This record gives sequence, structure tokens and C-alpha cells, in this order.
Amino acid sequence: MQHIKGAIRWFAILMAVCCVFYLSFTWATNRTEKKAHAFAQSFASSQQITDMVNQRAGTNNFKKSEIIDSVVAARERYYLDSIGTLKNHYLWYTYSECKEKELNLGLDLKGGMNVTLEVGVYDIVKSLSGNSTAPDFQQAMTAAASDLKAGKGNDFVTLFGDNYKKVNPNGRLSSLFAATLKERGITFSSTDDQVLKAIREESASAVDRAKLVLETRINKFGVAQPNIQKLEGTGRILVELPGVKDKDRVRKLLQGSANLEFWETYNFMEIQNQIGAANEKLKIVLGLKDSTAADTNFIKPDYTAAKSKIDSAKVDSLVKKTNDSIRLADSVKAAQDTTKKNERQPLPELMAFNQNPEANKALIAYAAVKDTAKINGYLRMPGIAELFPRDLKFAWTIEDKKNPNVIQLVALKESKRGGPAMQGDVITNSRKQFDQMQGGSPEISMTMNSSGSKDWARITRENTGRCIAIVLDGNVYSYPNVNGEITGGQSSITGSFTIQEADDLVNVLNTGKLPAPARIVEEVVVGATLGADAVKAGVLSFLVALIVVLIYMAFYYNKGGLVADVALFVNVFFVMGILTSLGAVLTLPGIAGIVLTIALSVDANILIFERIREELREGKGIALAIADGYKHAMSSILDSNLTTLILGIILYAFGTGPVQGFATTLIIGILSSMFCAIFITRLIFDWMLKREMDIKFSTGATENVLRNTKFDFVSRRKMFYAFSAAIIVLGVVFFFKNNGFKKGVDFSGGRSFTVRFENKIDAEVARKALATSFGVAPEVKTAGGENQLKITTNYRYDDATLEATADVDKRLADGLKTASNGSGYEIVSSVVVGPSIANEVVNKSFLVVIVSCILMFLFILFRFRKWQYGLGAVAALVHDVLIVLSCYTIFANIMPFPLEIDQHFIAAILTVMGYSMTDTVVVFDRLREFLSMKGKDVSGEEQKGVINYALNSTLSRTINTSMITFFVLLAIFIFGGETIRGFSFALLIGIVIGTYSSLCIATPIVIDFDRRKATDAK
Repeated sequence: MQHIKGAIRWFAILMAVCCVFYLSFTWATNRTEKKAHAFAQSFASSQQITDMVNQRAGTNNFKKSEIIDSVVAARERYYLDSIGTLKNHYLWYTYSECKEKELNLGLDLKGGMNVTLEVGVYDIVKSLSGNSTAPDFQQAMTAAASDLKAGKGNDFVTLFGDNYKKVNPNGRLSSLFAATLKERGITFSSTDDQVLKAIREESASAVDRAKLVLETRINKFGVAQPNIQKLEGTGRILVELPGVKDKDRVRKLLQGSANLEFWETYNFMEIQNQIGAANEKLKIVLGLKDSTAADTNFIKPDYTAAKSKIDSAKVDSLVKKTNDSIRLADSVKAAQDTTKKNERQPLPELMAFNQNPEANKALIAYAAVKDTAKINGYLRMPGIAELFPRDLKFAWTIEDKKNPNVIQLVALKESKRGGPAMQGDVITNSRKQFDQMQGGSPEISMTMNSSGSKDWARITRENTGRCIAIVLDGNVYSYPNVNGEITGGQSSITGSFTIQEADDLVNVLNTGKLPAPARIVEEVVVGATLGADAVKAGVLSFLVALIVVLIYMAFYYNKGGLVADVALFVNVFFVMGILTSLGAVLTLPGIAGIVLTIALSVDANILIFERIREELREGKGIALAIADGYKHAMSSILDSNLTTLILGIILYAFGTGPVQGFATTLIIGILSSMFCAIFITRLIFDWMLKREMDIKFSTGATENVLRNTKFDFVSRRKMFYAFSAAIIVLGVVFFFKNNGFKKGVDFSGGRSFTVRFENKIDAEVARKALATSFGVAPEVKTAGGENQLKITTNYRYDDATLEATADVDKRLADGLKTASNGSGYEIVSSVVVGPSIANEVVNKSFLVVIVSCILMFLFILFRFRKWQYGLGAVAALVHDVLIVLSCYTIFANIMPFPLEIDQHFIAAILTVMGYSMTDTVVVFDRLREFLSMKGKDVSGEEQKGVINYALNSTLSRTINTSMITFFVLLAIFIFGGETIRGFSFALLIGIVIGTYSSLCIATPIVIDFDRRKATDAK
């Protein structure tokens, strides 16, 4: 026995040393970063920088602050980069190595961006088919995409195979893919299953290549501690970028496939008649004129300003002005206000056509960004598209920074072999340089290989006097006039780039193109302000909970409680050290997990102390009572913690992001708390006994609390059933009254924004302003104070393009500006969840709850050898879930914070299930112990008495644990911050219901499941 105690003592010492070692890296990096900040602040306050700021910002204090912040950030980064690789910065580690080993904070604690990218398997399959135009292939692809969006599966390749078999039962996939999958052993005689397997392998390989490309881009982007993971089996890549502020820049960097192309173009004059014909056809289609009416209103062939419906002065003003960003569509529509219905022009109302076709040959028209989707729809209409040459393809330019609301329409011309005249894979190097002819603005210079040089010379020779468009990821960056043959393989991309944009473009081009487009299907952005608030909230809730538990344990269990308090400190220290050593990420839900671990930690001590008190009441000495107390409590401790551990593992396996953070700390906390409660406290008690110290496990006020209770739980069970049924029925009523549950964006899909205003804001006023801006009313709720709102909308949530995101951001800004009457506001966080992610989360959540119930039944059946116990426990779990759901829908419109069904709610449900099972297992364990003492099974009144005895004998433990857990969760609820308010509310309800169900539902219901004995027990 002494050897075992010695081994435990040395293990505890070794654990403590390891935890100190790993936590010291966080101290070292924090110390260095404080020095870096002081160095940067000193530099920023120098007279030279002050003069520079005053010169650039003038009297604009906001701009001054912005410039100073950027200077400080740049100087901090310079300081840290300069010492990053210096040896012996701390011990024998460099600063960079220390940074890798420090405690990682999640994005919700320090701000940043979390993005889930989905590599386009649709595009991969299409490319592998050689861009087949076969009707059966096209039909199967469309059906598979539709099924994937509807949530009928998450494997596009399988869905494609199933739909192809439906469309063409006798068709063979090998006829489509044999040529491109030859290296993977596919021949024309291969079976469909072999082809689909090869497609999956190629898709997985494409995801791996995409991950490498993204890693290279992000490493050059300069983000500290980025996290890039391939989500196995999903075709998705998770990217976490702490501290980034420019979300638009990140989106472009991640989604840019670097697909560079060089296109020939049509001159405007070559297709002007087709544009006129298209406009006339549109007027008929849209009902703007009779099909027999003659046209006299559209722009005539010479397109001079005198005959144009669009004033060229307005176009010139639009293109040249740099300050007021005139909206083209508004200026055009203003000129059309007096026009009668049969005189309206669909295309000229939306576009300002080229007024100088000799100078800008390939330019078709200018248009407002917000009108491009409508224009695209017009030009692609059946009957309209056929009016233009078959090799013509319309494309839009990127936005001009000088006129951010306006872009240009260019007519691209396919080469004789189809597609662009030349691909960008001929580029061997790209670099940023400055064009002195354009005021020193940055441009991208590109060098081609020998093959590309020859093709480039030929293309420029054949297109002398015309334009060549340089297209990247579908957007025209420039379309210069070709004055003659260009040899030497040099080309450049010009535009109104900032230096930062030029650097990013060079980064994207030099790292190579993605094997397939990567689309953002989920995005979470947390501002630095919200991150700082979350840290304060998390620390405050932790301290309050810790103080409550320390005081309660010392008050109720006297010196025994003080020993438990010491073990609690050791437990928290171990949890933080283990988290750091594993490289785990600490999130706000993770802090909630640690706080909950505090309650779970003392639960084991309460079980032990209650058994020790029982032994003392039987007259045993203190040493023997302690030994027997640990011995008799061991079974309950192991069983109860194992149930919670199983649910924690399920939560980690199926959860994502913050939910995984909660599960991680919960799992570590359970293991650590068991060690501390069982071994650390025992070592302390042995030390106290050797010194003959007085050890007490109660005070005068608590010695007889809940002692010798004889409450008849079994006889009142039907009353408890009726009470629970009433709550559930009420929940059903409110469910229909509220039109169902309120789903979070991760369940329903959509865009959610948390906005903090300088002044108090009325949610209804904001809703009306945003409804006008979006064209549909979003859901707007007060969240966390009178000056903070949570805004949720489904507007274009299933469109992952940069254009859609920019459109949403602009509409949101317009609505918020109106709602706030021009006062300041800050978007402190935003979440975007696409439909595929939402469907997957919903399906996974149902699976998690079902799997948890099955595993709990099997665990109880294994441990207690009676199926009635297993069913009783599962019935209690189902009861708890239904009650919590009922409370959510009953209080949905009462609570001043959102009560949404989301991933956090599922995490709360599983935690409640674990807590409920812990209580139930403790009672079952006491019941098993009593039956083993009697040496037989019991029935009738004897069975009723045994169950009541088991419930009453554990009542003190149940109530104490519940009270501590309740007060801990109350601290999280009050002080833990708005982010996890709904999560902690569900836990609060769940703990109360879990305690109630373990006493009044789970154990009494065993009698009703045992039909042979139920009659006798009535």
C-alpha cells in the first residue's frame, strides 16, 4: 500500500512540474509581447511619427487613431519578427518556439476569423469528365447538386453515381472518365464502382493539394499561429486566423483559385446591333412594349452623345470622380424618371454604354455593382443569349477603388479551340512593381516560360489593334490595347491596386492555382472588442464560481471541505497545464467547461465525505471511517464519471469549433478531477492523520442536515409523472404558438451579425431600416444590452461568392446607418453558415442524441445487469430533453436573450444528460449495494422500501452537488458573457430538471417497467 501511495505522490509531483513547464511558455511570450508593445508605443509617440500622422490625418481624430494603431501594430510585428529565431530567448527555446507552445486562446477570446472552405467536388468531377456536355451527365450532375443541397447525403460522388444510374441505367461511367483517370487504372471496361472509387481518390487528392496551396498563401500572409486542418471525409478545409481584421482581404486570399487566363475580345462596335436587338426583345419579354410596336427609343448605331439616352457627361463624371462615388444606376434612372412605360429601355436603364469605342474597344458598358446580377439574368435569358455570337462570353471587371460602386462589362471571345487564348500556367514568376507612368501605382509584372512566350507573341501579333483581356478567377483585371507583337514573354496586370492588394495578388499567383474552386460554406468573425469582453467575462465567471464552491465546501464539510478546496486548486492547475501541453485551444465554452469541472470535481469529494459521515455515525474511528468512506464511494465515483466521460467523448467526436473546445476541457476535467478527488485528497488526509490533526466533516449547522429523511418518492411517482407531462404539454402548445423552435444559423443556415452601437437602439426601428435595405425583414433582437443587437437574415446565405458577400455587407451598412441615425456602431461578430453545413449539423445533432441514449442504456445494462434499470435511465434522459425543449419554447419570447436550437444547445443537452446520469447512477449504485447485502432480489412493498431507502440515503449528496452545480452555472449565466447566455440557461434548467428526474422519475419508473412487480408496489 505504501508503494502505491509513494507512486501516486511522485506522479502528482511529476504532473505539477510538467504543468509548470508548459504554462511557463505562456508567461514568457506574454512578457516578450509586453516589451514589444512598449517599444512600438515609444516609437509611435516620437516626434517624427507625430508629424507624419498630423500631416496625413489633419484634424480627423478618428483617422489619427487609425494611423497610430497601424503604426503600433507594424512596429510590434517588426520587434517580434526580429527576435523570432534568436536562440535562448527562454530556456533553450526561441520566441517562435515559445509561441507554438503557449496556451492557445480561441478566436472567441482574442478575435479573428474562422472559415470552413469546401473544395468544389462538382467542379472536379466536371473537369475529370473532360467538361462533358452529354445530356445524361449534365442531368445527373444537376440532380446530385440538388440532392446535396437538400441534405440527402454529404458525398457528392455517391449522389452523382446514383443519379447517373437513374438517368441512364445502361450507361457506363468509364466512357466519360477513362481518358482522365487512366493513371488510376480506369479503362473503358471498368465498372461504375471502380470509376466512382477513382473519382473519390482524385477528389481527396485535390483537397490535399488545395490544403497545401492555402497553407503557403496563409504563411506568406503573415498571421501568427494560423490553424489549417483538413476535415476528413468532407472535402472541407478549416482555416483559423487569429487576430485578422480585414475579412474581405482574407476571403479573396482563400477563395481565389488563381485561375489566370488571357482572352481575345470583341470590339464594342462589332456587337452593338445585337445589343440593340437584345434590348428590343427584352422590352417584349418584360411587357414594356407590344410585340408589334416599332422601336424608336434605343441607342442608334453611331452611339454619339447627342443620340444616346445616357448623358456622356454623367458617365465621365462617374468614371473620373474620386470622392463622392456617384452611383451609376441612380444617375441613369434619374434621367429616365419622366419616360413612359412603353419608352423604357431595360438595358440602358441599368448600363451606361461605351461613348468612346475607338479608345476603349472592348468596353461594352459601365454598370452599378448592385445591378450586375439583374443584367446577367437578362443577357442569359433564352432567346436573348442566342442573339449574340456563340463564342462571345460577357465578363465583369474588378471594382475600381476610385469608383467602388461601378464596374465595366467586357465582351470576351473564345479561341478557335474554345476557352481562353492562353492559360496562366505558362507564368513562371510574378512580382510587384510600380508604374511611374501612372503616378507610381503598383502593378503585377509576369514572366512566361518559353512555350508561353511563343504563344504570347503569336496572340499579340494576331490581335494588333484589338484588346487582350487578362482574367483572374473570372474577373477582368485589365484589357489593354495591343499596339504590336510582344516578344520576351512579359506581361503585366494593371489596376487601381493598393500595395496590400498587389502583394496578395502576387502571393496567389506564385503559390499556384487551386485544383478546384474553394467556396466558403461557413464563416465566423469575432472582433477584438468582443474577444476582450469574452476574456473578462470568462475570467470573472470562473473566479465567482471558484469562490462560491470554496466557501460552500468549507462551510458544509469543515476541514474536509478545506481539503477538497486544495484538491480543487490542484485540479484547475492540472487542467490548464494539460490543455497547454496538448496544444488544445481554450475557448469561451471551454472556460465554461472548466467552470463546470469545478462542480464535477467536488461531486466526487461530496460522495466520499457523505460516506465518511455515515461511517462516523456508525461509531468508527476517523482513520477507519476515512478508509471505508473512500472504499464504499469508489464504485459510485467511477460509474458516475464514466457516464459523463462517454458523453464528453461523443460531444468531441461529433461537435465542431467551440463545442469541441467545451468537450475537450470537460474530458480533461473529468479525468483530472477523479485523480484529485480520489488520490490527492487521500494523500492530504493521510498526512493529517500522521500528525494527529483534528479532522471534521461537518459543522454544527450542517451535521444533521438531510439526515434520516423518509420521503416516499415511489408512492408519489404518478404525481411526478403528471407534473412533467403538464410541462411537456405546455411546451407543445407554445411550440405551435411560436411556429416551432427558433433555430440558430448553424441549424437553419443564414447570416448572423452582432452589432454594438454607441447609443441605445430600438430593435423594431432597426428591423424596419434593415427590411428596407435587404428587401426582406431580418430577425432583430436585443442581445446583451440596450445598445447591442443580434441580426439574422437568410439573404443570399447560399451564395458564397465575394460579390454576394459584398452585397450583404453594403446592405447591412446602409440599414445600420439609417437605424443609428448616423451614430457610430461596430460589428463585433458575424457568422455565415451555408445550407450544406446547416443540414449536416442538424443530422449530426439528431445522431448524437440517439447514440448517447443507446450508449447510456448499454452502460447501465452492463453495470447493473437489469434492463429495467437501463430503460429507466433512458426514460429519464428523454424526459430531461423534452422538459428543456419545452422550457426553451415557453420562455422564447420572455427572456431578453435569444433561445435558439443550435450546436451550443446540443452541447448543453448532452451535458445535462451526463449530469442526470451521474445522479441516477449514484442512486442505482446504492440500490445495488443494498440488494447485495440482502443477498436476494426484492418485490412489492419491500422493493418500494428499498428504492425509497436508496433515494433518501443519497439525498444529501444529490442536493449538495446540485446546489453547488447550480450556483456555478448561475455564475456562468450572469457573468459568462452574452455568447454563451443561452447555453448556460439551458444548463441551469437542465441541472434542476436532472436532479428532479434522478429522484422522481428514473428510479421510481423502474417499478413500472418491471411488470411482474408493479402491481404489488402500487
